[in-house]
Amino acid sequence: MLKKLPGDPVSGLVSTTPDTAVVFRPAIVQTPAIVTILIFAVRLIIGLVRSFWRHPIASAVAVTPSTIFSLYGWRLALVVIAVPIALVGPWAITYPKVVLPWIGYRLLAWWRLVWIYRRHWQPVMVVSGLGRHIKGRDYLPRLLRVTCTSWADVVTVKMLDGQAAKDWADRIEHLAHGFGAPSCRVSVERAGRLLLTFPRRDPLAEPLPAVPLPEAATVGPVEIGQTEDGNPWLLKLHGTHVLVAGATGAGKGSILWSAIRGLIPAVWTGLAEVWALDPKLMELSFGRAIFGDRYAADPADCADLLDEAVKVMQERAGRFAGVQRDHVPTVQDPFVLVVVDEIAFLTAYQSDRALRQRISAALATLTTQGRAVGVGVLAALQDPRKDVITIRNLFPDKIALRLDESEQVDMVLGDGARDRGALADHISPTPHQGAGVAYIRLESSPDPIRARAAYVSDEDIRDMAALFEEAM
Repeated sequence: MLKKLPGDPVSGLVSTTPDTAVVFRPAIVQTPAIVTILIFAVRLIIGLVRSFWRHPIASAVAVTPSTIFSLYGWRLALVVIAVPIALVGPWAITYPKVVLPWIGYRLLAWWRLVWIYRRHWQPVMVVSGLGRHIKGRDYLPRLLRVTCTSWADVVTVKMLDGQAAKDWADRIEHLAHGFGAPSCRVSVERAGRLLLTFPRRDPLAEPLPAVPLPEAATVGPVEIGQTEDGNPWLLKLHGTHVLVAGATGAGKGSILWSAIRGLIPAVWTGLAEVWALDPKLMELSFGRAIFGDRYAADPADCADLLDEAVKVMQERAGRFAGVQRDHVPTVQDPFVLVVVDEIAFLTAYQSDRALRQRISAALATLTTQGRAVGVGVLAALQDPRKDVITIRNLFPDKIALRLDESEQVDMVLGDGARDRGALADHISPTPHQGAGVAYIRLESSPDPIRARAAYVSDEDIRDMAALFEEAM
């Protein structure tokens, strides 16, 4: 048994009980103070060198005035601060696009690295489960760098060995709330490294006016709006098929009419044709003059128009076989874009079973064989469930506007799209803020892109239709 008298050290106790378990404790080695100081000094020097290397402007702004103040006094330090501000200030106001990327955003990146990400890195990693505690030691992913754009912070992270991008994608809400951002998106930079995008503001909060009519006739990617990084949203129509999904009032008409607007010069010159299927009679009917006799609203007429498109496709395929593999738009063989406003009304909600099967077969034929011969399909729908549209996987490019349920995001954009930051179910239902805002998943990239389609008003549509009415 153990017996301890007051003042006896615990380490000197000896048990006389035979069945007492033997406990082995590791020996404690006292590290000399000089070794601890050297290790701290080396880490400090490495950290300073890394900071100067990664943030030269921020380091110079912080070190130069301090050094001059300590050596020559506050007057000269004040001059050193005031003169650059007096010179750079007017330049920054006059040419913000030149000054901000080189100076402003770099200073902002340094500040957010120190004050936001470095300060909260360990608790966020531990609480979110991305850090590991093994045998008394913490293992954390490495925060490599922070870069700032006009609207977001891009954080480069080195994952722990054995981690996967999905481990981070499953925790985007933890990361967003942990670092005080409205959302977070995860993309892979290269093996072992991720890019985390934390928006600071929403550059797509305001509606966009209709894009001006193109000056040149082209069926190439047409500009229909603006992406989140400020670049034009170029939608590819020729050589692909596009599926647009969104709840009522999400802005499907903005995408359809912006795409048609981008093709107006090509339609005018005969390099393109737009065939319209408008079973709701409320959207595409505004521009009937643009479509000519290639407009249908009654389900039976829609089926006839689709069958005619299939005949055009098959006739071209017979002529192109063994001659060419890619379609080049000409007046003799123009690019044909079949626009379907509400495809679910024709494929799922149609009461006539024979007509429904006929329409589904025609759409499946066009989406599997049409793009090689210059026949594309641009379809819009509200409900993306598989039993509503069975051919949704035949559309290489997909666009998700505001959706009602989180599960619908992956139905439209593919598995894992929402985990990578495509929060289409979080788009504002207020038309001024959310109409036309969408996430895009292209055939060439699995990472979703956020953009907003320009709003094409009724007056804009009437002006486009008037161009063709005058020529008739």
